Amino acid sequence: MKKTILSAILLITLCNTITAQRATTFSDNIHTLQTIVDGNPLLPPIIHLGKSNHIEISFDDFSHEYHRYIYKIEHCNADWTTNTQLFESDYLNGFNDQTIDDFETSFNTTFLYTHYTLRIPNKYQSLRLSGNYKVTIFDDDGDEPQPVAQAFFMLVEQSVSINAAISTDTDIDFNKKHQQLTLSINFSALKVNDARRELTTVILQNRRWDNSVYNPTPNILTNKTIEFTHNRTLIFPAGNEYHKFEILNVHYPTLNVDRMQWFDPYYHATLIDHHPAKNYIYDEDRNGAFIIRNDDNVDIDITSDYIFTHFTLRTPQLPGGDVYINGHWTQNQLTPPYKMTYNPQRQAYETVQLLKQGYYNFNYLFVPTDQQTGYTQRTDGDFFQTENEYIILVYHRPRGGRYDKLAGYRIMTYSPANQ
Repeated sequence: MKKTILSAILLITLCNTITAQRATTFSDNIHTLQTIVDGNPLLPPIIHLGKSNHIEISFDDFSHEYHRYIYKIEHCNADWTTNTQLFESDYLNGFNDQTIDDFETSFNTTFLYTHYTLRIPNKYQSLRLSGNYKVTIFDDDGDEPQPVAQAFFMLVEQSVSINAAISTDTDIDFNKKHQQLTLSINFSALKVNDARRELTTVILQNRRWDNSVYNPTPNILTNKTIEFTHNRTLIFPAGNEYHKFEILNVHYPTLNVDRMQWFDPYYHATLIDHHPAKNYIYDEDRNGAFIIRNDDNVDIDITSDYIFTHFTLRTPQLPGGDVYINGHWTQNQLTPPYKMTYNPQRQAYETVQLLKQGYYNFNYLFVPTDQQTGYTQRTDGDFFQTENEYIILVYHRPRGGRYDKLAGYRIMTYSPANQ
């Protein structure tokens, strides 16, 4: 069985090299895959080595039949490729191929599902090394284990300090469409012989990987710091505030829902129409996050129903690419399930997504043909005032080292009020 699992994981890794750092489902029966830190869905999937916080991975299986799910934890390199230089015992206390024993069936919902939850660390397993981790979940009910989902998280040991600033006075414009980061990373607590080779820096905007910056070249290097000043690779399109909506009750519309309807046998929610933005208007958002909840707010994981949710972006067709719906609930993936269809009769891009009741953020991204990066300029606009979250990750692999330790991270939010 273990050889089969290893082969399956290798196949998944080879087929998903570009998107390997984004949570993914491989079965149409698996929905609402979440990776949550300490019960807070707004936190990034990062926990601290040696501390008491934990990762919780959960998902819904669209049936009330029990499935024997097993999972495998793997250590990854800074670029999220699987680390082949470590033995399982190097990074894991305990053994892989454990079962997911925490599950509950849905109650009083139109869609029948079973909610499964996995907590790491647990009584069977704990982690020994910092860095990137991949969890692959398999359905072990058949003759061969079948992969159904992958989730990702990070384990940090805070051994570098990161000073950073965000400015709208960028090297390409001033208070217009961009934001630029300036970074200084102090690694004096580490033994570093060659900072350019041993340190890897990754910067994310709103936890998106399609426009992430991987290992930019520092402008200044000393024996204790690397600095990124007036570095053009750290200029991000500013984007716009995320759209948001809530589906808390299946019988009447709530925040930014135009109407709720019942088309036997399922509920449908039609959101208010959107248009490309011409001006910036502040609206508090959660930078792409989503939170599962409903009106009763009791046993939300098993009492929240699934709703067919209709999105509409009214605009003449945009040549040269496609429009995608995007948020943490899409795992920030620019893949076919989230591509919108243009309706010439309505002069609008449309999509229908099956979503669990809750609060959702999203935006519209235009992806040029033959590219894998999304842009808001032609859909939601780019405005320097936009509040964006930036995550800075610093990895360290000393000369001769066998893995990339996550030596530090910092979360920052740009706000005009802080400038």
